[in-house]
Amino acid sequence: MVHTCVVYGCTNRANDRGTKRGFYGFPTVRLHEDKWTEELSRERRTKWIAAIGRKDFVPSTHSKVCSDHFLEGKPSKIFDKANPDWVPSLKLNRKLTSPTTPSSQSERFQRANQRDDKRKQHLAARALMDLSTCSVQDSQPQVCDWLQKDDKPVHFFKLGPLFPAESAKDLMEVRSQEKEELLKKLNAECQERTTENLTLRQHILEGQIFSEDAFRDNDKKVNCFTGLPGFLTLMTVFDFVKDYIPDSGRVTFSKFQRFIMTLMKLRLTLSLQFLGYIFNISQPTASRTFLTVLDVLYIRLREFVYWPEREELRLSMPMEFRKHFGLKVAVIIDCFEIFIERPSNLLARAKTWSSYKHHNTVKILIGIAPQGCITYLSNAWGGRSSDKYIVENSGFLKKLLPGDIVLADRGFDIQESVGVMCAEVKIPSFTKGKSQLSALEVESTRNIAHVRIHVERVIGLVRNKFTILSDTLPVDYLIARTGDVPAVDKIVTVCCSLTNLCGSIVNFD
Repeated sequence: MVHTCVVYGCTNRANDRGTKRGFYGFPTVRLHEDKWTEELSRERRTKWIAAIGRKDFVPSTHSKVCSDHFLEGKPSKIFDKANPDWVPSLKLNRKLTSPTTPSSQSERFQRANQRDDKRKQHLAARALMDLSTCSVQDSQPQVCDWLQKDDKPVHFFKLGPLFPAESAKDLMEVRSQEKEELLKKLNAECQERTTENLTLRQHILEGQIFSEDAFRDNDKKVNCFTGLPGFLTLMTVFDFVKDYIPDSGRVTFSKFQRFIMTLMKLRLTLSLQFLGYIFNISQPTASRTFLTVLDVLYIRLREFVYWPEREELRLSMPMEFRKHFGLKVAVIIDCFEIFIERPSNLLARAKTWSSYKHHNTVKILIGIAPQGCITYLSNAWGGRSSDKYIVENSGFLKKLLPGDIVLADRGFDIQESVGVMCAEVKIPSFTKGKSQLSALEVESTRNIAHVRIHVERVIGLVRNKFTILSDTLPVDYLIARTGDVPAVDKIVTVCCSLTNLCGSIVNFD
């Protein structure tokens, strides 16, 4: 953008050839500093506007004043108010500016600077004379000291002492004692800060930042690191499993810290290398600790996902289920998928490929009670398996009783399988081959969809609380040792069990 000087009568432009002029914007009002600076900047801006000689002029961010209107070719600093370049003063409209000429302003500024220089020299000379212990050895003046002024040494001379040598010596001793006391205070403060830093570093290295005291009375921190609602719930779960966590070879790596590290892995999907750094352990130790504590949590917490008795369900059935389905709804089912790394085995790669997610996945059947708690989890199946196949082969049908109602999505074509157990499945009506649903079908579909959405909300809650279920799991987690359960099944069970310890998403009113 080509800048043009806004001073009345000035025609200078930024692109004029053969000239090297500077163009300077109007001072802004500094609102976010101290009050004195704000008032000073406001006053300077007002004087700039008055100096350019234009009626009803309001400057914008593009309004510029060229260097021809300043004695030094540029404006002075905002705090140098005595400088004649604090406001443009050359080649202005004389009718609107002050009768004081720029030359008189410059002369007055130079005289003020000279007076300040003399005052500073006089004060510096007196200070050196008071502190000097020099004595005259001959008639020639001797240099006693110098001060630094404007990057140039200023020398002072002294013909003789103004006070006895004893008093000068006493004065120097007093000054020396004051310096020693100041140095002692500074050394003590530095030592205190060094000790504090070393203590904090030691606490971090020893993992004290993840001790019980670090989480006590801090429910937000507990929820952030573990997904549990508060410190009381955290300690209840820890007391339930701590006797089964084996002791660690490291003295500083306590059972509580191993427990917290495992929950942080499930909650935040942190890498084992990063966990090793913050807990001051190696990556193999972090991996072994995670799998060991995960086994303990799986064995101790898997009973939290259980199928309730029919009477338990009916006594606390929410009103929105009672209104449309009575007391017969036993479970709401759905499947969710977890991404996994691409297996190197071709058969495993084919079985885990999900045409819906376009990725290699494992699929888990989940069932929730009308109250919102998770009551059923299947083992992990390959992503290629259909919903109907998982329902019929996972052992889910054995949980049903005659007269139970199962709510599901359209993909669960399991009427015959559920009917064998003398139960009933309700799914939304299909629209394929129909131009329009009947009024009865529309109402039935609306009632089912209104309550079936709770299972998707629970799945989303589990994924949000434990982000490891939203991450891509390594293939090693799918491999089961002899007589053991794959790590992916343990992870899903532990995450769902801990979610059951949190509040329900279903409104009971």
